[in-house]
Amino acid sequence: MANMTKGTAAETAGPQDAAPDNFQAALSHAAGAVDTALERLIPAAEGLHGRVAEAMRYALFAGGKRLRPFLVLQSAGLFGVDPARAIRAAAAIEALHTYSLVHDDLPCMDDDDLRRGRPTTHRAFDEATAVLAGDALLTVAFEILSDEATHPSAEVRCRLVRELAQAGGSNGMIGGQMIDMQAASSDFGVDEIILLQRLKTGALFEFCCVAGPILAEAGAEDEARLRSYARDIGLIFQITDDLLDVTSTAEKTGKAVGKDQDQGKATLVSLLGLEEARQKAETLADRAVETVAPYGPAAAQLQALARFLLTRES
Repeated sequence: MANMTKGTAAETAGPQDAAPDNFQAALSHAAGAVDTALERLIPAAEGLHGRVAEAMRYALFAGGKRLRPFLVLQSAGLFGVDPARAIRAAAAIEALHTYSLVHDDLPCMDDDDLRRGRPTTHRAFDEATAVLAGDALLTVAFEILSDEATHPSAEVRCRLVRELAQAGGSNGMIGGQMIDMQAASSDFGVDEIILLQRLKTGALFEFCCVAGPILAEAGAEDEARLRSYARDIGLIFQITDDLLDVTSTAEKTGKAVGKDQDQGKATLVSLLGLEEARQKAETLADRAVETVAPYGPAAAQLQALARFLLTRES
């Protein structure tokens, strides 16, 4: 694609090179860095087919905390990965994640009208354009990862592609969405809900966290440790998402609330109750903090993220 120029490290790394120590500021800094990269990597809305690029950009630049790119950048930072390479992996995961949101909002899925405080992509454009925009965001993620600008080693690039394909595929995010579509008509217990959430949400978090050691060509022990951290973080994220669905408002979350209860879907909140679900999230956060403790001060933001998720409001 025309926009996918390699550029120098200074052009591609973005502002995350001097990320601040404060967690909220670091999160915002990472979001700015990945937005800069996406602006360069995603095609411009021009030509007869420009409408699909316009829809891609509408979905991508709708705001959001960019937690997944943040995880990529932080995991890469543990090993001193070239920021120019890390930001490309971060951009790839955000493109794939955004595709999943566009498709998840479609009438044939969750049928949502609101995402990040504004009309969903199929409402702002139309269903067919939203499907194509989602497809294009999915495929551009792999185009980014497979480019030699992401890493000079073809083996490393192939590993990234394979890991993201597995995380986003039928044994990952898509498999979780399939289980979720059956949730309203099924008598799911805690084990089934944890599996659903580990696949639908946690699988992409796993990719984000192992992207760092893969880019660094680190060992299996590092990958296993960060994969364990990611699984806990993913479950915390989903528990707090379910808590917000019960206790918050559309104005705060930027999306519809109360849908799981209306559809009769079981969640850990409905099965365990509010207090026990909160306690489980806190226990997982404690474990996540301990898991990355061996990395010392370099893991401070990963530890802060675990605490942040417990109190997020959107």
